[in-house]
Amino acid sequence: MGSQESMRVPPWLESLLSTSFFAVCRIHGDAARSESNMYCLDCNGDAFCFYCRSSRHKDHRVIQIRRSSYHDVVRVSEIQKVLDISGVQTYVINSARVLFLNERPQPKSGKGVSHLCEICARSLLDPFRFCSLGCKLVRIKRNGDASFTLENNGEIKESGEGVSRRVGREEEDQLREGNLQDIYPSTPSPPANPRRRKGIPHRAPFGS
Repeated sequence: MGSQESMRVPPWLESLLSTSFFAVCRIHGDAARSESNMYCLDCNGDAFCFYCRSSRHKDHRVIQIRRSSYHDVVRVSEIQKVLDISGVQTYVINSARVLFLNERPQPKSGKGVSHLCEICARSLLDPFRFCSLGCKLVRIKRNGDASFTLENNGEIKESGEGVSRRVGREEEDQLREGNLQDIYPSTPSPPANPRRRKGIPHRAPFGS
């Protein structure tokens, strides 16, 4: 990576985008929250679990990776503290604004699609330039006309390239393939209605 490029891309980003998440932790495999869904920006190593964070990365910069439709996403509130994410399409899923780490397979695009990712030509919901952090990285390497470097002491620049998109019902179904609860893998589902009233009891008929 050249000096100009390294100024636009933090040293940990490529490693983050190539890391495999959600495998069971080799150290804490028997624990309840043992999936490796965290990444340390200071150590720049492998993914690790909740317990590893408490013991080995207590004072480090750590972000948590989540899942949506079997693809890795990160909350905008976490990643925008360390990256300029302008130009990358965001979604609001389960009240959390997220973006995708890497390019995803392109589903059939509908008629009249006006916004496409500059790298993979994936259809976008809004006038953003990229579908993911990975595609923005490719653009920086090719053309150098974008950057991940935060300016103004960490404040996020308003790029005018679209706003956060709350996903509609039809689009949400396509995005989640039937289930978006996996974005919060550790959140238990609510119990079935505990105050459900019983029906009218029926007596067994008397024998003749």
